[in-house]
Amino acid sequence: MHCGPIRMWLSCGSPFPCGCHRQCRCWMVVWRGGSLSDVAAEVGNLLPSKEGKGLTRCFLLQIVDILLHYIKKTFDVKSKILDFHHPHQLLEGLDGFNLELSDLPESLEQLLVDCTDTLKYGVKTGHPRYFNQLSSGLDVIGLAGEWLTATANTNMFTYEIAPVFTVMETVLLKKMYGIIGWREIEADGIFSPGGSISNLYGILVARYKRYPEIKTKGMAALPCIVLFVSEHGHYSVKKAAAILGIGIDNVIEVKCDERGKMIPAELEKNILQAKRKGQTPFCVSATAGSTVYGAFDPLHDIANICEKHKLWMHVDAAWGGGLLLSRNYSYKLSGIERANSVTWNPHKLMGVPLQCSAILIREKGLLEACNQMQAGYLFQPDKFYNVDFDTGDKTIQCGRHVDVFKLWLMWKAKGTCGFEAEINRYMELAKYFYKVLKKKDNFKLVFDAEPEFTNVCFWYFPPRLNLIPEGFERDQELQKIAPKIKAQMIVEGTAMISYQPCGDKVNFFRMVFSNPATRQTDVDYLIDEIERIGKDL
Repeated sequence: MHCGPIRMWLSCGSPFPCGCHRQCRCWMVVWRGGSLSDVAAEVGNLLPSKEGKGLTRCFLLQIVDILLHYIKKTFDVKSKILDFHHPHQLLEGLDGFNLELSDLPESLEQLLVDCTDTLKYGVKTGHPRYFNQLSSGLDVIGLAGEWLTATANTNMFTYEIAPVFTVMETVLLKKMYGIIGWREIEADGIFSPGGSISNLYGILVARYKRYPEIKTKGMAALPCIVLFVSEHGHYSVKKAAAILGIGIDNVIEVKCDERGKMIPAELEKNILQAKRKGQTPFCVSATAGSTVYGAFDPLHDIANICEKHKLWMHVDAAWGGGLLLSRNYSYKLSGIERANSVTWNPHKLMGVPLQCSAILIREKGLLEACNQMQAGYLFQPDKFYNVDFDTGDKTIQCGRHVDVFKLWLMWKAKGTCGFEAEINRYMELAKYFYKVLKKKDNFKLVFDAEPEFTNVCFWYFPPRLNLIPEGFERDQELQKIAPKIKAQMIVEGTAMISYQPCGDKVNFFRMVFSNPATRQTDVDYLIDEIERIGKDL
């Protein structure tokens, strides 16, 4: 006999069929109108406690109800993106939500309240009007994959403890090599904790390839090595140079054209200048989809220069790599197949839940040779299975989170053509946004040409600024507009969009499309919202 449907204690009040049997005491307490704290105040009564099966089931089903309620609110355009509070307010506590940690355990009922409040005061990054970061949206299949990954709670360093996941990683990497244009037998790779770490891997392996003695003797054994990156390249390239002991002064920024693309002639000029100074160039980091402008460097031209000067070519395609899945737009990355290493973040344009990044290396064996330490307690060569699937010695980490399952599951659900359709739609939304702004008197595009990617950069001019002549005074006033509009949006929870200055350009908005929930109506809403807040500034 089943208990029948119960009404959860949560404020959403949605009925949830428990499907629980009579002998489950915790469910009967809930049925009688009691609470979880009537049954047990301690987490210790959950599994693996001998009597914890029923209570565990009750607790986790209520957690699922909290999550489903949150997901429903996330996709509701009428809901707020966030309920904003300042840091000091969170630290002081809000309506029973206290971040301080106590010495004594609290009830499971309080933990459920805390889970609800944690989501309540956070940002709904899957909201249709969240345009703030390159990674946005909430994919339900990917979410299911993340839940399974957390439940499995294993480590990616050996096949022994992650047999399915390590093989799954091999399958995904093989797929990505093929899309880039490499052969499986010549390529290698690993999933890493984000694009910054993947870029670090690219530079690390580039240095090892040129100077394998770095592994034993350190930087003191090397000449003054330098690498090159676009002036619009990601800041992680400089950070990697700092971490690796190369030094940020030895990262040479190459000038870009007006659209943010590296100028090949400037790259070659910088390489020759460095050689004349006695420096030793070893690597060029090109960008395929820059963070702000969404620019794609001319990869074939850069590859020609790298081959001429015998330099390693790394391509940071963390943002733009997903375009490789689109037959309409993959040409923008033409030449990437000539790279020695590539960073590709499926958690950006492909919409995989954070985090999911891959570093792909064209030469097999380099990752392992560079990073291998042969720890005897993990990587025994005499194991009874094929130890090629013990991938831990390729990485700079020991413990490594399973980032592959959610991507694998999404690829199963969508197919390559499903990713392609979503990506094409983002590109069309960017074109639509550009065309609407172009007709608006109080908006000005940073580039008066169709967007190259899903990034659309623009200014909003309040009517009063139209009375001020172009020049320093107007720029000083314009600099303040985007921050004020964004602040009001955040306080009201209506939308989120990024802004920044760049070079001699004062603060402008950067719109990016990578959210599957976003529709043209949300784009129209954002424009109206900017005008509503900004017209009197």
